[in-house]
Amino acid sequence: MLLDVSPLRQHRDFRLVFIGQLVSAFGSFLTYVALPVQIYDLTRSSAIVGLLGTVQLVPLAITALWGGALADALDRRRLLLWCEALLLCGSLALAVNSMLPRASVPLLFVVAAFMSAVNGFHTPSLESLTPRLVTVDDLPAVSALTSLRGTSAAIAGPALAGLCIATLGLPFTFGVDAITYAVSFLALFAIRSLPPTEGAKAVGFSSIAEGFAYAASRPELIGTYVVDMVALTFAMPMAVFPALAAQRGGSVAIGYLYSAMSVGAFIITLFSGWTRNVRRRGAAVVIAAMIWGLAITALGYSKSLPTAIACLIIAGAADMVSGLFRMTIWNETIPSHLRGRMAAIEQLSYMSGPLLGNARVGFMAERFGLARSITWGGLACVAGVMACVPILPAFWRYRKPNLSSADRTAAT
Repeated sequence: MLLDVSPLRQHRDFRLVFIGQLVSAFGSFLTYVALPVQIYDLTRSSAIVGLLGTVQLVPLAITALWGGALADALDRRRLLLWCEALLLCGSLALAVNSMLPRASVPLLFVVAAFMSAVNGFHTPSLESLTPRLVTVDDLPAVSALTSLRGTSAAIAGPALAGLCIATLGLPFTFGVDAITYAVSFLALFAIRSLPPTEGAKAVGFSSIAEGFAYAASRPELIGTYVVDMVALTFAMPMAVFPALAAQRGGSVAIGYLYSAMSVGAFIITLFSGWTRNVRRRGAAVVIAAMIWGLAITALGYSKSLPTAIACLIIAGAADMVSGLFRMTIWNETIPSHLRGRMAAIEQLSYMSGPLLGNARVGFMAERFGLARSITWGGLACVAGVMACVPILPAFWRYRKPNLSSADRTAAT
């Protein structure tokens, strides 16, 4: 039942990457909170905060597919090192801008778009690199450890961000993020090179098309993309957290709200050993997404900060169950020579939902109010996910595959 940490003990390079990305994740969550808080403080508009998601989505959509193709054609370690250096520069730019007498809102959007574009190269490289550092039998444990890394940072990072913003200011908060990118750069520098697999295709439209063709041929992959996008596009509430916090406690409350979902995710991750025994993985994703929608619906009806936090904890737990099974499905079914391109498609699916969802909830909050924007989104999520069952029957029935020894070798 408990978390399996054996990949950390057995694989040096995976351990280094894990530690470096854990440190970087803490810093990234500082910026994840500080950026919308600064925009809201400067504009007092949830709609403009929601617009941040749209601004981040466009460059991500442009670069992610090319980033996946590059990850399959180049040394993934070297590509990641360049990305870490560029992201460090982005954090420094945010820190400098926040030192100005009147911070530039357009510059905040420009830097956010730039960092999102870089992440379009970073994420496919990282996700396609990780399976090459472990064995195929380690993949379920690696999915759980990766989730633990993200949820640990997502719990402590926003809470720390709230304290840093309130006591030390925005320049310090953005500056810490820059330092964490330096740490992750050094960790990646210390691992072995990871050249492309033999016969890797050159970067081009044909290699990108090959990735889409493979995804379209696998109903279990299509299901993970569609269900996640439906759930998060309708029910992502984070763009209204600054406005919600302003009503219920200010800077300290913002940290609690951003951390709450990760608390639920962290609890699920710690006791994730049971996921190895679940064969109906498609059904598990669908059911978890429906619970997420119900919890967000309840959030819209909440009247106090503790109740809102409880709803978000349940939502985060459900989202993590979905995420664990989605990551496992991806890792156990995608061959190594396609991992970069498929990771890019995965990134577009799981990033597009939150970014579009934040835009939706922000604009609806301006027109219909906070409570309605959240509640209506949760209900739409439940209805949309339920509709996926008859539309995607093969995904609903998808079961854990029985891998032969040859399949296990090919998977890595």
